[in-house]
Amino acid sequence: MIVVATADFEVYHGVVNELRERGAEFTTVEPDATLPDRTTVVVTGTDHADAFTDVTTIVADPDAPRRAVDQALTAVRGGGGRTIIGVDPGRKPGIAVLAGEIVVAAFQVPLSDAIDVIQREADEATSPVVRVGDGSRLESAKLVNDLEDVTVELVDETGTTPYLGTGSRGMGDVLAAVNIARLEGDIVDTRTIEPTTGELQVIKDRSRERSENNRAIDEMLARRVASGELTIDEALAEHRGQNADLESSASDDATD
Repeated sequence: MIVVATADFEVYHGVVNELRERGAEFTTVEPDATLPDRTTVVVTGTDHADAFTDVTTIVADPDAPRRAVDQALTAVRGGGGRTIIGVDPGRKPGIAVLAGEIVVAAFQVPLSDAIDVIQREADEATSPVVRVGDGSRLESAKLVNDLEDVTVELVDETGTTPYLGTGSRGMGDVLAAVNIARLEGDIVDTRTIEPTTGELQVIKDRSRERSENNRAIDEMLARRVASGELTIDEALAEHRGQNADLESSASDDATD
């Protein structure tokens, strides 16, 4: 059983709320009280970090109670092990965080936010590994190339997307990320992709959808988007600037 024992109100409030949201079995005691017989893990603050010597102790950061609860639940379930972050790439990547065999967190966010989420989860873990699926080539390459100071493996994601029954719509990318996390891949530092004609056309079509004037970016800008150098919005802004310069030049020529 998990026991919360701290005089730090912020730690207490954050950890207890997280445990309740997870439906976990726990109790609370004063830091100087005798621990219950079934205690397996104590969650406390820095105020009593050295007070519990005969039981697994987790010191919670008041700003990151979820991390402490993840560690406590993993310890209780005997699922200790390396933190592995699985990523199913795409326009809204699925992200799954595993501690050993236990899934402790899951996310699905826009590609523009995915690096921050993955980096935050990796920075809070000890010797983590990020496993990125090799599908959605352009998005996968951007993720691999933008991650810093973490071991990244590229995983063959064939067969990782499960069948989804009625009522489970939207879960596929996250479940695929869990499966990707459980597969070993090849360690990579970068991934270089030469975009196909079809991939460039998809980028152009997306830019047309986002454009106020129903105009697509040109191939050069589409290649820069494909490489991760620009977002579609940045490419559209540059495209508008180029057109404005051309229109200004044409106006000057007409005046002359």
